Amino acid sequence: MNEDSAHFPPVDSLKTGLRGCCPRCGNGKLFNGLLGLKPRCAACGLDYAFADAGDGPAVFVILIVGFIVIGSVLWLEVNYSPPIWLHILLFAPLTIILSLLALRWCKGILIAMQYRHNAREGRLSRD
Repeated sequence: MNEDSAHFPPVDSLKTGLRGCCPRCGNGKLFNGLLGLKPRCAACGLDYAFADAGDGPAVFVILIVGFIVIGSVLWLEVNYSPPIWLHILLFAPLTIILSLLALRWCKGILIAMQYRHNAREGRLSRD
């Protein structure tokens, strides 16, 4: 995966992941649509078959977005005691938007880190 380091200098995993760019060249797009991966980079031709973020991004998003939304709900309830429909009106769209944005960012960062650190599936023997 990283055999081509002479042709493509290392790029920052955080920046390329947040922008949704190719982890090798930093120019091509990583995503096809909102969360689907493209088959390969249009700029450098890197095959994205190695990329498997699994459930990692979802776990981070649940923890981070949950903390933000539940903290906001509790603060609003304690300070202003609005009716339940106002909670739903405010926090349902906020939760959906934050979750989708954060999921895309986390998935991009984890895939960029997989590429940079040459991560592979775990094996029990060295075949």
